[in-house]
Amino acid sequence: MLGMILVADFVRDVSVGALNKLKSLGIEQILMLTGDNEGTARKVASETGVDRYFAELLPADKANMIRELQMQGKVIAMVGDGINDAPALATANIGIAMGGAGTDTAMETADIVLMANILEKLPHAIKLSRQTLKIIKQNIWFSLLVKLTALVLIFPGWLTLWVAVLSDTGAAIIVILNSMRLMRLRA
Repeated sequence: MLGMILVADFVRDVSVGALNKLKSLGIEQILMLTGDNEGTARKVASETGVDRYFAELLPADKANMIRELQMQGKVIAMVGDGINDAPALATANIGIAMGGAGTDTAMETADIVLMANILEKLPHAIKLSRQTLKIIKQNIWFSLLVKLTALVLIFPGWLTLWVAVLSDTGAAIIVILNSMRLMRLRA
């Protein structure tokens, strides 16, 4: 033999770290659905630490696999970047496309597009969305409490026009300031 050419994709260490962060956020199971052959899929799965993998899947097979998991009561977030991932992205509860190197079809089909092709942004996006939902609920409950208090103060005649205006404006300012706490959350 005079020479050999080997072509392979290598798993980036930061990708393994991102998957570990996802698990630390409470993601129950990480699966890999791939069209690659069994040997490649097994190697990548062992290097990344995914819980299960399914190889040699066609686009329809990926979508069917997601439907099966959903029928078991699982909530599925699918991350993909290619045209072969589009049916699975559409089928999943949440489709997440990698925008940097992703196809237009995948980005159009997905619910969320990570603008850079950096998997490490995904754990931050999940933390940010969870914190956003928490703050939205806080703001709604606070606003309802202020409105209910104002309503109760009407009957004894303690709620004047100015007190109502100040309480409403004050509540709006507090809700805005509470929401601005999201700006402190960094990747």
